[in-house]
Amino acid sequence: MPLAQFDGALAVVTGAGAGIGRATALALAERGANVVAADIDLAAAERTAALAKSVGAGGTAYQVDVSDAAAMESFAAAVKEAHRAPDIVVNNAGIAVAGSFLDTSLEDWDRIVGVNLWGVVHGSRLFGRQMHDRVHTLPNKPDKPNLGGHIVNIASAAAYTPTRTLPAYCTTKAAVLMLSECLRAEFAGSRIGVTAVCPGFVTTDIVANGTFVGDAEAGERTRQRSLKALKARNYPPERVAERIVNAIVKNKPVVPVTAEGHLLRALSRVSPASLRLLARIPAPRG
Repeated sequence: MPLAQFDGALAVVTGAGAGIGRATALALAERGANVVAADIDLAAAERTAALAKSVGAGGTAYQVDVSDAAAMESFAAAVKEAHRAPDIVVNNAGIAVAGSFLDTSLEDWDRIVGVNLWGVVHGSRLFGRQMHDRVHTLPNKPDKPNLGGHIVNIASAAAYTPTRTLPAYCTTKAAVLMLSECLRAEFAGSRIGVTAVCPGFVTTDIVANGTFVGDAEAGERTRQRSLKALKARNYPPERVAERIVNAIVKNKPVVPVTAEGHLLRALSRVSPASLRLLARIPAPRG
């Protein structure tokens, strides 16, 4: 069942300090949600919370490393104690690692899997349990059954687009997409909707803050080319936030975002061989 009413809802957003996370937190706040803005950068989370207060019902900032299981346990417990079980959870925190598989170290893998996958696992498990328990322990009214809530996991068009230049990133995002599909099936009985959102090229800081493995000079050239491409594409995170809000209202399972996101999703279904061929193309030099 979709959670279509945002007024008075409690929304938890990770990676809320900037980009898609901040835009989503503000979009929910504007519609009446009380926002819990979580980020590893506390100052950034506090700025988002202040903005949420200025446009909506309220905002609270928390500092948390989503890859840290114990920290996430404490965070989820603190949210429930200070507020209640959330109605909306947006597992948005993510990082990028670019470069060949053989250049990607175990430390790089540990870091990206910790944030991109384990962060989603922790957020979905801990807050999903709170939502589940609310439905199955509180008394239901025949005219107004308890809503479990809605979980949004931010994947990527990379989840279904293989490439030789982003093996670690693509792998973690593909895992997020599949996890979301599995959770949607399991949580449906608890009236918890689950959506995987798959943005394409969006103007955020993920490239600027990303790790480029291998040759340092080549990596920096790739970073600068990517930043120029994102600037030229000029797809703002606020438009992704609008798609997220719509997905919650309509309880959509998978939401590609941007034209390339839709195109690559279609190709992954009708012509996966074409994507495998594209995956072999090396990054341009220079």
